[in-house]
Amino acid sequence: MPPPGLGRQDESLFPELTRDEIDYLSSKGIQKRFPKNSILISEGDESDSMFVLLTGKVKIYASDDYGKEVVINIQGPGELFGEIAMIGETPRSASVMAIEPVEVAFLPRAKFEACLIDRPELAVKFLGLLVERVRGLTDMTKNLALNDVYGRIAYTLNKLAEEEDDERIIRIRLTHQDIASMVGSSREMVSRIMKDLTTGGYIDSHEKHITLKKKLPDAW
Repeated sequence: MPPPGLGRQDESLFPELTRDEIDYLSSKGIQKRFPKNSILISEGDESDSMFVLLTGKVKIYASDDYGKEVVINIQGPGELFGEIAMIGETPRSASVMAIEPVEVAFLPRAKFEACLIDRPELAVKFLGLLVERVRGLTDMTKNLALNDVYGRIAYTLNKLAEEEDDERIIRIRLTHQDIASMVGSSREMVSRIMKDLTTGGYIDSHEKHITLKKKLPDAW
């Protein structure tokens, strides 16, 4: 099952990376480990490399000069980030932070281009990845623009949940402030809605994960 944030690529013309392809890319890069809360990419930095996420999870986010933050995506093992650097020389458009200890493979542009020459099928999959990124951003924009706060929270919980033993579980430790940053709301409003969903038996929040026990209501 793809990790949260990947979106899905089931029957697309651009199938997701296989385990062999992930291993191949990581073998060509420089492997590094980072502790939780490490900043791997800073918005505005020069961009000439990309990363393969081997273990752990990261959040991709943008922020303003006052520290207000919006979370764009959460990615897990087997995903790539910083890939926009491979098709342009513009500064980084977002920051990336480890939300748990991570291991990554760092690929400079020249290394990545050599990988595409050596294994041309990766170019098609890379194009598919970029298509998925655009789709994901389009969905996020629609969610923020067209839904109320509850609708945005429900969309986000459903997006992050993974099927597991007849349950839907979000295996990411999310604070209410984290969710607020994803949906463009206040922590207080998120806390009220999450409390009501818990009281209604729709979700069960634990220290390390959130379980969606039944279909979330259409409205709050």
